[in-house]
Amino acid sequence: MINGILGYILYVDQYIGPLIQNYGLFIYPLFFLIIFMETGFVITPFLPGDSLLFVAGTFAATGALNLSFLLIIFTLAAILGDSVNYWLGSYFGTRFFSKYINKKYLDKTRDFYDRHGPKTIIIARFIPIIRSFAPFVAGIGKMRYSRFFIYNVIGGIAWVLVFVFAGYFFGSIPLIKDNLTIAIIAVIILSFVPAIIEYIKYRRASPPL
Repeated sequence: MINGILGYILYVDQYIGPLIQNYGLFIYPLFFLIIFMETGFVITPFLPGDSLLFVAGTFAATGALNLSFLLIIFTLAAILGDSVNYWLGSYFGTRFFSKYINKKYLDKTRDFYDRHGPKTIIIARFIPIIRSFAPFVAGIGKMRYSRFFIYNVIGGIAWVLVFVFAGYFFGSIPLIKDNLTIAIIAVIILSFVPAIIEYIKYRRASPPL
């Protein structure tokens, strides 16, 4: 199963073509659902996010997909997904994890979001897996929703624009087109760089628990 999921993420370009041919316009609500679930639920971080945006952009460059439709549905899905994830964390997170999370860790989370919340929400957009957990933790930490929503919108728009246009402008380059799987792997690896940098900074600045 893990190999199947990994294969879908890495070879998403091989799946989109047949889906477009078989489902036509229905591909857009399918894309919406995938991104909404990837960002909206902590149990589905395995769904393709960065790779789907990038590859969809490459197909838009060929005319197989409508660029405007992609930007709209991906942005809406990303913003709504994070919002749902936040409220799930706010209403159910503490109850669900109360038996498993040390109160000091929860206080630490709240303190972290109080000091770095906006930056965290935006950076998390570009980090696979963490992207699915950051809004949930923000909800658990009771980050003010009005504050969360502003940076949710900023992060969602930035994430979609960066990856869709990266695929749109660079995916059709012969070197990248002929090695799209390698390009997708590189995109995923590079996505973790901001997380590593921020984690190192946070560990250096925070006293041990």
